[in-house]
Amino acid sequence: MANGQPASRGILNALGLHRPELRAWAMYDWAVSSMQTVISTAVFPIYFLKVAAVNMSPAQGTQALGIANTVAAIFIAVLAPILGAIADYKAAKKRFLVGFMLLGVTATAMMFLIQHGQLIFASILFVLSMAGASGSMTFYESLLPHIASEDEMDRVSTAGYALGYIGGGLLLALNLAWISNPGAFGLPHGPDLTRAQATLPSRLAFLSVGVWWLLFSIPVLRGVPEPKRAIEVDESANANPWRVAFTRLGETLRELRHYKQAALAMLAFTIYNDGIQTIVKMATAFGAEIGIAQSDLISAILLVQFIGIPFAFGFGALAGKLGTKRSIGLGLVVYTGICIFGYSINSTREFYILACLVGLVQGGTQALSRSLFANMIPKHKSGEFFGFYSVFEKFGGILGPLVFAIAVGQSGSSRVAILWVIAFFVIGGALLAFVNVPEGERAARAADASVRALES
Repeated sequence: MANGQPASRGILNALGLHRPELRAWAMYDWAVSSMQTVISTAVFPIYFLKVAAVNMSPAQGTQALGIANTVAAIFIAVLAPILGAIADYKAAKKRFLVGFMLLGVTATAMMFLIQHGQLIFASILFVLSMAGASGSMTFYESLLPHIASEDEMDRVSTAGYALGYIGGGLLLALNLAWISNPGAFGLPHGPDLTRAQATLPSRLAFLSVGVWWLLFSIPVLRGVPEPKRAIEVDESANANPWRVAFTRLGETLRELRHYKQAALAMLAFTIYNDGIQTIVKMATAFGAEIGIAQSDLISAILLVQFIGIPFAFGFGALAGKLGTKRSIGLGLVVYTGICIFGYSINSTREFYILACLVGLVQGGTQALSRSLFANMIPKHKSGEFFGFYSVFEKFGGILGPLVFAIAVGQSGSSRVAILWVIAFFVIGGALLAFVNVPEGERAARAADASVRALES
């Protein structure tokens, strides 16, 4: 005990988990990350190509999966700002979170039913699952400014990412254990299995994600209060919420000049996050191209998850010393080094080193970007602003893979393409350098103060 404070309380404070509502909020990252690791990254893409798209060529199957990803991104990009504005007006952030979470949970659990050749069915469920995860994250992230103070924001955001690494990594490790050794778990195994028996371990993995996601969503639903309703000066408490939503969106677009620093930070994030997402999405393809075995590729994904746990927490502490913007900048410098190192690797050992380097900065950089933005937006419009943030985040994952593909087409190698990704970190980092964080925070607090004055 130090200064009358239990040691455990001091540790929780350092990690950003010192109040029940903060721990409850961060647990949703634990819940939804299972979908992101198992469905988005590791298990479902392989199942989609080998089972659902079994009647197509590998290239056609990959194209179909890419189309599904794009449809899901567009779906959320269109809806997120509108629903975010409605959630602010109706004090319904948690209700929208629940709705999208249940959509994603149901779609993910139904993936258990996907059989050979059911491409359309698999694509629909994948789109709904991705939409559920992305949509729920929009409203989950919009709760952050309401439960954490300005000096807590970085630690709380990075704590969420760290718990996400733990939750997603644990379930992925368990799923891979029964997929690679089904007999040890009492599942059908051997040479004479039916198609349904052979795919059972993977289908059970999809079902487990639905259960895990639902179960660990309970803390945020029970432990985080719904922010109170904020009515603006020209609004009626009984107005049509859809009309209010479109009115607010128009006003926000016009008022972005009052939140220039938040808008600039969002633009910078869009660009450098494009580089981050390119590395995430293309890493396994790059590894396969240079001859890394599939088992090592999956192991590298797990390695990123578990290395990311302490370093996500570490970035929260680092931001307290260097500042949020400088800490993000440091992460972008490391990403630049990752691209340079990736250009020269030739062995499995070097690929694992590359995975370790990604694990150092991936969660921390994205978590601090979230908290930086949250500190520069008015709380009473957090749902709306994080709706826009979600749009920029989705579009921030389109250009990078496209540039990567063009570079591969011109050079015939992913080695040259990975160097092109450096441009996203340089340009995004340069824009971030111009963000005046104190000015952005003052603008947000002034807007909140004007709403409080109106309410009183």
